[in-house]
Amino acid sequence: MTKNRGDSSGASTISRRRFLHYGLGLAGVAAAAHLPKGWAAESTSGGGIDKPNIVYILADDLGWGDPKCYNPDSQVNTPYIDQLAEQGMRLTDAHSPSAVCTPTRYATLTGRYAWRTRLESGVLQGYDRALIEPDRLTVGGMLQDAGYHTAGVGKWHLGFQEYDPNEDEEVDYEEPLRPGPVTQGFDHFFGIPASLDFEPYLWVKDDEPIAQATDHVEASEHRRQGGGGFWREGAVAPDFKHIEVHGAITTRSVQYIEERTKEAPEQPFFLYVPFASPHTPWLPTAPFRGKTDAGYYGDFVKEVDWSVGQILHALDRAGVADNTIVIVTSDNGAHWLENDIEEYGHRANGPWRGQKADIHEGGHRVPFVVRWPGHIPAGTVRDDLFCLTDLTATFAAMLDYDLPDDAAEDSYNQLPVFLDEALDAPVREAAVHHSANGTFAIRRGPWKLIPDNLGSGGFTSPQQMEPGEGDPGGQLYNLEEDPAEENNVYEDYPEVVEELRALLQQYRDTGRSRP
Repeated sequence: MTKNRGDSSGASTISRRRFLHYGLGLAGVAAAAHLPKGWAAESTSGGGIDKPNIVYILADDLGWGDPKCYNPDSQVNTPYIDQLAEQGMRLTDAHSPSAVCTPTRYATLTGRYAWRTRLESGVLQGYDRALIEPDRLTVGGMLQDAGYHTAGVGKWHLGFQEYDPNEDEEVDYEEPLRPGPVTQGFDHFFGIPASLDFEPYLWVKDDEPIAQATDHVEASEHRRQGGGGFWREGAVAPDFKHIEVHGAITTRSVQYIEERTKEAPEQPFFLYVPFASPHTPWLPTAPFRGKTDAGYYGDFVKEVDWSVGQILHALDRAGVADNTIVIVTSDNGAHWLENDIEEYGHRANGPWRGQKADIHEGGHRVPFVVRWPGHIPAGTVRDDLFCLTDLTATFAAMLDYDLPDDAAEDSYNQLPVFLDEALDAPVREAAVHHSANGTFAIRRGPWKLIPDNLGSGGFTSPQQMEPGEGDPGGQLYNLEEDPAEENNVYEDYPEVVEELRALLQQYRDTGRSRP
């Protein structure tokens, strides 16, 4: 709830000359990035609406400690994300609604926790049916109602085609991919079905594949392309190259900005850019290999930062940067192990305990940087509790849009935070965290309760450790006094445990947390 205007703690000051040199030194890579055959830009015209454009960049597995503006000791230089923070606001207590990707994407686009759906743990596979309910309002649909043109470019990972609980049917990629992005809030979509390590590996344009996945790729192929990290073999389209995906997403994002501002300059746009990077497999392209001291992962993070810069440059060239809200955040923490920290000296998740998938802070505390010239004071740092579900209610407030009672049930209006207003009380009463295996946590004020599990709930061992005789009944931490979650005080504050358990149960029973 506090604010520090001009606080440079953890920030990297970059001269204009160096900033421009960095961009020009890598110029042309986006233009050379592969775009699949069959992609042809489309647009619709509109006009007369004086509202800010919105660019929402959701990195995949980018850790809190990766950007220099969060972690001065990061082994990765991130000048574009740092510059964005210097020009806008950096939140230090922002959280993804889940510690893994599919549920975060659902919750980000709907303003509703994904554990309220059929997905009570884990993530969708590439052949799974749509998770977003056909009649559910999404942030894209809301912005369409408000006059925006909307596009999604990147990793979808929310399934296609209607789900039938009585049947276990896979997605039929020979049929229209509806429900899907173009029925769930986006005028256009260009991207991939799921993560870069989930088949089928193919490109989707709007509601159909550009080419079917008729070939097969081996799990070791990424090593021949010059990368690292886990990768599943599976069906692949003939012209699909994993190493080209990030560049193609960047290229298409830049093209979208150029096309919309030329062809329909009076209509505001919403561009949702869910990168598939730096998620595994780690496949930095040639200009970025060896450019950091954190291996393939660090090089991939640097390429993500460069892509942020290409999008910022596109806004500048189009003359719309001053009327565009730009957000950069991540879907969960980094998949970065203790042995990675020891080998590279890089703490991808900063000082926080755990990693991607875990219920501890490293699993879901994420970087969040937002710039809105003329509205968000430059160089501002805030420690307000924030969740990515808050996107819907915040933009609804900005547009004076009346949210239905049965939409965005877990979304809070954080516009006062963005505008750097002094607050008498926190915007959020509490936030619910969720791990890969379905472990819950609830955070209110300094207190964080993890009931009924003494493990991580995710990738860190032990994942599940149910309390035995003589053990505390869960985990309770005071994050103000113990940000590293080292001192479990569950048995010392029974009244806090009882209150938080009751609040979490209330949120689960009533189907909402937003008043």
